[in-house]
Amino acid sequence: MTDTILILDFGSQVTQLIARRIREAGVYSEIAPFNRAEEAIARLKPKGLIFSGGPASVLDPGSPLPSMAVYDAGLPILGICYGEQ
Repeated sequence: MTDTILILDFGSQVTQLIARRIREAGVYSEIAPFNRAEEAIARLKPKGLIFSGGPASVLDPGSPLPSMAVYDAGLPILGICYGEQ
């Protein structure tokens, strides 16, 4: 089985670019909407996650957030934008 990186999309304009760069490095990646993360993690069994930010601020009421199950999966996470730094 090929190692996979799962990119969770929070609405970023660069999500496709991130996926392309990962694939150019020889690593398989898939993109899933942030609100379908649990399903994608179960299906793909990724080695790690990338959170690809969006136009909202994490400080805004009602801004999109991953479920706690994403963190409970114990996978390494790289956050890009969206206050992830």
